[in-house]
Amino acid sequence: MLGLTKILTATAAAVALGGATVALTTPAQAAARDGACDSGEFCYYYNSDNQGSISDFTGSVADYGTTQPSCYDFKGAGNGKGLCIKNNAASVWNRSSQTVRVYFNSNYGGTYQDFAAGAKGNLNSSLKNQNASHEFGPSARTNMSYGLYSASGGTITCGFDGYTTTPGRHEGIDIARSIGSDVHALVSGQVIYIAPGANGSSGLSTISVYNSSLDKTVIYLHSAPRASLAVGQTISRGQVIADEAWHGISSSSGAHTHVEMRLGRQTHAAKSVNDPVLDNPNPTSFWNSQGYNVR
Repeated sequence: MLGLTKILTATAAAVALGGATVALTTPAQAAARDGACDSGEFCYYYNSDNQGSISDFTGSVADYGTTQPSCYDFKGAGNGKGLCIKNNAASVWNRSSQTVRVYFNSNYGGTYQDFAAGAKGNLNSSLKNQNASHEFGPSARTNMSYGLYSASGGTITCGFDGYTTTPGRHEGIDIARSIGSDVHALVSGQVIYIAPGANGSSGLSTISVYNSSLDKTVIYLHSAPRASLAVGQTISRGQVIADEAWHGISSSSGAHTHVEMRLGRQTHAAKSVNDPVLDNPNPTSFWNSQGYNVR
């Protein structure tokens, strides 16, 4: 009887210890890129309604890549497994504690859709199978088309490297609003070059603003520089520097302001028309860092 009591006591202790061990076990933490949508992760699904293979992330990704073996791919079981995720996702589940923004373009550009912490659902019609980057905790940004004019109604008419019928590579971003609209500086800096220009194809205007702390120059073409603007002048972000015009453009219907970011100190814009080589890097990440959406 004593032996049986010892056995029962030992068994009870083992059960109690086991119970304590189970009680102290912590939940599994997010294991990045394992094809399972764990707590703390943002996940793409290949199919709508959170079906198909999963691709899971614990942070922002600016460029997914497009070819194996270097692209980010779907890793979970089901339809789509092994395919690159760029332009292939249909739904998401945001199991992180932050808002996650899905973008149409790489480098956090173009149209986007936000998913709050815990949100689960389909990508909208603009982004379904058109996803190119995502960002955890996106900061509030101003659209460039608004910031340039400090008013609504501006439109990007040609993006970076966005020529479709014009030969060459577009080195900047064209933004248009009604002729005479105030044109505002998008970044602060020192004016290092001005060419007043005139309306018409032979009258190209230029305003070059160098920001030494960023070591970058922002160049504005085609708008009419304000008479008060002078080389050597320090200007602030948001300051009016020009009026919307068609300097260097053959017709008033084509009026716009070309905005170009260049590395280092540069007085002139890079050649775009009939030039097959890009001199400037994609500026999306720069504009994002300055608080702008390229929209």
